[in-house]
Amino acid sequence: MFQGYTQGTIDFLWGLKLNNERPWFQAHKEEFIALVDQPTRELAAQLAQEMTQAYPKLGLELKVSRIYRDARRLFGRGPYKDHLWFSLRKPGEHDGMIPCFWFEVAADRYGYGMGCWEVPPVTMAKLRARIDRDPKPVEKLARAVKRRGEFQMDGHEYKRPKGDPGPLLYPWYNSKQISFACECNCEDLFFKPELADQVLEGWKSLVPQYKFLCSLPGDPDPDHM
Repeated sequence: MFQGYTQGTIDFLWGLKLNNERPWFQAHKEEFIALVDQPTRELAAQLAQEMTQAYPKLGLELKVSRIYRDARRLFGRGPYKDHLWFSLRKPGEHDGMIPCFWFEVAADRYGYGMGCWEVPPVTMAKLRARIDRDPKPVEKLARAVKRRGEFQMDGHEYKRPKGDPGPLLYPWYNSKQISFACECNCEDLFFKPELADQVLEGWKSLVPQYKFLCSLPGDPDPDHM
């Protein structure tokens, strides 16, 4: 069971951020395993079990990131990630196109939420088509997120707006992707087992939005409507 992170978690991640090179990491690898990797995997396993029990029909699969960067994508950066994340999603080849529930820990923050980041343009066109046909179901989803106040919508908007359905749905209508994020400082709950409860309740609140995003690819191509 997850018992919370420690100050050592933060210290290691800051150290890695400032010394992102193989000799330093190898000298501190046991610290990484004990202070970062192990508690993250414990949190991931606990949340995966609880989400699967609560929503067995979602078919969610746990994926925990590796600390090693892809050698093909270093682009002048060090060989290690300075953050660790895990996600719950349906199995699929193109992970960024699939909505997922996620958690991430870094040196100066932790965050969690739900969304997808490489949404095909046709999927966003299907979202706009739904809003055009009947905005009320999407308005209900948007109001629920706004009313809870925990998550901020996170998505790059088109340089040229696609339309204006009103202030509530404007971000949904004009974003290239849909995701919801809660960013927190590494304090208080970060060091307690109750962090798992915070993330779980946040994820559960986003299940209606998750189901909505998962349903979009099944809509007809808007060009044929």
